[in-house]
Amino acid sequence: MYPFRMPTKTISLEIDAYEKLLAAKRGGESFTEVVRRVVIPDASAKGKALREHYRQGGGNVSPAYLDSVEKAIQHDPIPDDPCA
Repeated sequence: MYPFRMPTKTISLEIDAYEKLLAAKRGGESFTEVVRRVVIPDASAKGKALREHYRQGGGNVSPAYLDSVEKAIQHDPIPDDPCA
């Protein structure tokens, strides 16, 4: 894929995270290829966009959980000054 060897970085994972990553591998796919393939929502994703991502199946969140979040949002409005 790349015409040159990319630099690498060694990371440590707890066993459960490693097992999830291992389970996501397809055929001869490397861990690097798994990480590149996986959709990781932008850290700046907020509110509506993040809920839509989950509603479309991202993150393996159940519809019941999402419904409970929506219900909680109705009873916990965003303050005018979130830093107050």
